[in-house]
Amino acid sequence: MSAADQWLNRLLSSARVVVEHGIAGVKRCRIVKDVLRLTREGISDVVIEIACSLHNLRLSCRHPLSLATFDLFNLVAST
Repeated sequence: MSAADQWLNRLLSSARVVVEHGIAGVKRCRIVKDVLRLTREGISDVVIEIACSLHNLRLSCRHPLSLATFDLFNLVAST
């Protein structure tokens, strides 16, 4: 395998790891893993959207001092 192929393979595999960790984080919500028995149209999309939002909130609260995360103090001060 050439050096360029190895570099591309490493780049793709590192992106794949990030995606797989995101999917695993969303699957922490049990409703996403189990069979969804709600039969109304559009419910499954809403469930996935909520699970993704909860995952993003969990990630943003993991490092609260980061500038790119949810800032509770500014939210409270603006209301």
